[in-house]
Amino acid sequence: MKNVLYRLSGLLCLALLAACGTSHRDITPLSPPPSPTPSPFPLTFEGETAFGWVQRQCDLGARVTGSEANRQAGDMILAELAAQGWTTAEQTFTYQGTLVRNLLAWRGEGTSALLVGAHYDSRRAADMEDPSVPVMGANDGASGVAVLLELARVLDWGAPDTRLYLAFFDAEDNGRLAGWDWIVGSRYMAEHWGEADEPPLTAMILVDMVGDADQQLYYEGQSDAVLREQLWSLAGTLGYGERFIPTPRYTLLDDHLPFLERGIPAVDLIDFDYPYWHTTQDTPDKVSAESLEAVGRTLEVWLEDAALRK
Repeated sequence: MKNVLYRLSGLLCLALLAACGTSHRDITPLSPPPSPTPSPFPLTFEGETAFGWVQRQCDLGARVTGSEANRQAGDMILAELAAQGWTTAEQTFTYQGTLVRNLLAWRGEGTSALLVGAHYDSRRAADMEDPSVPVMGANDGASGVAVLLELARVLDWGAPDTRLYLAFFDAEDNGRLAGWDWIVGSRYMAEHWGEADEPPLTAMILVDMVGDADQQLYYEGQSDAVLREQLWSLAGTLGYGERFIPTPRYTLLDDHLPFLERGIPAVDLIDFDYPYWHTTQDTPDKVSAESLEAVGRTLEVWLEDAALRK
């Protein structure tokens, strides 16, 4: 579905025109900023509902790969997806003697697919502060899952030729600890994509660490340039320009990388300027419903628009 990346309609066209159509001679310093462009779709993603999913995950404790809390979180995610009418599946394997459990949900049929993903595990050691205890992972883990679960509730996926996947990766966050690598679950999923007759992916969007109350989402350096420009421009038209900053800041090893390595356009939605990263302070009180809503509504509109473009 190459036209997902190269054919722009609706808000995406408006976003690019707004970004490119002004010269320095046209600028009037005293003019007020433009009003957000109304969405052609009803925006139904609710940040408060998403925040409730952050809290529910954290109520289980640290969701370290192989732990009981991780198993309970996975079960909760699958139950909610099934309740919302999504088809679900599990992908399990063993790494370092530990069971790893990726989760997958989808809607629609077709010969191509889009994937939106997040990791649901939390780090087994808060090594930026106290390595003897695990990380709760309210932002680094639960926030991305919360966005996906709320999208699962609100999306009315209607693309006739494209299947939409929601992926929940396990074993993302234990790199540098006791022989573990980073992004274990997503790498396994990317390597085995298609073995269960999944259609080829035309785009992948990763949602990671998006709940910070002081949200600043910069371009990630390895992300697909066309896809990230679409998303950031769209966010600006929706009034989130102060949150989505179209400037490269970090180049990160994250769950989008295994898909990029296979030639799939992928983008990492991440706010890496988070002072509580890999500490015991990564708790729900550091997460903002407004931040979750900004990301969720941007993805809601982009996905609904992608469905219409098919």
